[in-house]
Formats: sequence, structure tokens, C-alpha cells
Amino acid sequence: MRPPGGTATPWRSSPHILETPAPATPAATWLIRISEVFADIAGDILQDLGGKLSKKLGSEYYLIQSPQSPALRNSPAGKFIRWNLPVEHAWPCNPETMEGFVEKAAQAMFKKFAAREPQALFIGQLDPSSTARYYKALASNLRGRTLQLFPASVAALKDVEAQHSERPTLFCLVGKEGLFCGMHSPRAANGFYPGGTKYISQNSPDTISRAGAKAAEALHYLLMHHAPLRKKSHWLELGACPGGMTSELLSRGYQVTAIDRAPLDKRLDAHPALQFALLDVAAFKPNSRMTYDAILCDMNGDTHDSISQVARLAKHLSPGGLVIFTLKTAGVTTYPALNELYQNALATAESAGLNHLATTHLTYNRHELTVFFVR
Repeated sequence: MRPPGGTATPWRSSPHILETPAPATPAATWLIRISEVFADIAGDILQDLGGKLSKKLGSEYYLIQSPQSPALRNSPAGKFIRWNLPVEHAWPCNPETMEGFVEKAAQAMFKKFAAREPQALFIGQLDPSSTARYYKALASNLRGRTLQLFPASVAALKDVEAQHSERPTLFCLVGKEGLFCGMHSPRAANGFYPGGTKYISQNSPDTISRAGAKAAEALHYLLMHHAPLRKKSHWLELGACPGGMTSELLSRGYQVTAIDRAPLDKRLDAHPALQFALLDVAAFKPNSRMTYDAILCDMNGDTHDSISQVARLAKHLSPGGLVIFTLKTAGVTTYPALNELYQNALATAESAGLNHLATTHLTYNRHELTVFFVR
């Protein structure tokens, strides 16, 4: 059965968000994604961006009018925006009721963007969490037909992680609200995939915890900002129990020293590349000659305590060493308090010689942000 047509119901759960009419002189239109985790502060985020909401699409996407990119590194709101795209072509409609939608949409994208020579074309769903297969199939069919029209070089780049992070890609999202597309580099968009989501299966019997998917997604995201670490690089993992992230690092050929006051999953016992210390992170004191290529911290508890431990151990990082830090925000609910927590963590890291590389909210994050540093 086809779902009924019509526009999405306006979202009014925050007092800061109001439906606004189109301005007399239209500003640039942006499609931004804010996780449902931060729905309560979405109004504050949009207000801080200085953009005007045109419409909310699905559960996480917002069409806004803004004269500049909403994901500016300097903006306090930028860290809460999972993904963003300039909307250079839009077709508001219900594709299921539109005869010839795929062909018409493909021809329109070719006419609009082919001359600009995108490095690749990727199309995704406006509601990626939907269990309905229609829009997943539609996105695949639309991409296949559009690539038939574009030069072969665009179709040749099939692996999203093979994109150059600073070259423009033609991204498109499609859903019951219609089609929205534009060109943006993966780094500027804040993700290799349309919508910024990399789905990672957790159905394997070897899966220890969902944290493994979070680690995999963080390493995938890091590719936009830093070359991957070589195999056998040595990671120091703080707060490792039960071992989901540990397992992911080991599966990539890394050496891991894992610290936690609770034991790891027994499936990791006797792994040749793993050293495990059953103790509180605060009690861990590597000898002065010990160095690591990267630190991964997913400790529960107070964020100040966690980042302080990272700062203490940062002197054991080799030059150019990386840090992936999960900034837990549970219990911190207001926009000003979240920003203060974040800025304090960055200041602590900077005092230890760690430079901020990037921040994002991953698909597998909950009430937390993932922050990347380099020594």
C-alpha cells in the first residue's frame, strides 16, 4: 500500500522552533541533521546557527535558511550537527505517487550537476531507521539510473571511503517528503555517506557489545581528518570492559593495552596482541619509556575525571599520536551546560599538548559526543 501524500507535520516540541515563511530574498537552503538524542536542545542549536527553520523532515532532518554553512568549526552549535548539505536542487513530492519519479529525478540531477564534475554520487534515505524497504530500494534504483547518465568516472568510485575528503561529492537524500540534493565535500558535510551514517552489523555471534560498532564508526569518521594508523600500532584503551572496542581494534591488526577495573569478555582471553590490566585507570602508571600510538577512552562517569586521565597519560603518546575520546553528557541537559562541559574538556586536553581535530555525534553514540585529538 502507498502511504498518503502531503507534507510533514510541523515539529513544535521546542519553544525556539517556529515555522517561518520564505523570506523576500531567499537565503541559502541547508539540510542539517541533529540526532534525536539532542531533540530537546534543537531549538537552541538552530537559534545559535542564526538560521531560520523552513521545515522539519522526518525525525532528525531540518531544512533551514542560512547565508553560510551551518557546520562552522567555530560555532558552538556545530558539534551537534551530525551532517549538513547545501540544498541546490529539491523536489518536494511523494515519490510513491509520482509516475516516472526515478527517470525525472535522474534527468534533473544530470542537468543540474554533471557539468560540475562531482567525484562521486551517493543517495540515501531521509529516514534511514525505517524498516520499510521502499525508500532503500528507491535510493538504490535512483543512483543506478543517474549514474548511467553521468560520466563513467563518477560511477567508478563505489567505495565511500575511497572519496577524497575535500573534493565535492553529489549527495542526495530521498524520502516521503521528496528529494533533496547538493554538492559538498565529505569533510564539509561531516560524513562520507549521505546523511553521515555508516551502518555496521552487530548480528555476528562474535559481537561482544555495541561499543565495537561505535569504535568502527569512529575510525571510519577519522579517515576524513587523518591517515589511518598502520597495523600493529599500539593503542591504550581506558575503560575497556566488556571489550567491544577492544575486539574491534584487535580485528584491525592493532596491539592493545586495555585498562579497566572490571574484567573483559572471556572470548578475548589469551589474544596475542592484547595486554589487560585489571585496575582502576587512575592507578595505571606506565613506565617512563612506554609510548603508545593512540589512546581510546570510553570511560563511564564524570567527564572531567575521564579527560583528566587522558591528559595525564598523553605524555606517553608518540609525536602525532591520536586520541579518540567519548565525552559523556548524561545528566547535563541544557545547551549552555553542554557547551561548558565541552569547552572545559577541550581546555584540559589542550593543556596536555593535545590539539582538537574534530568532534561529532556518531550513529552509535547515545548522550555523548566523540572528540578526536592529535598530539
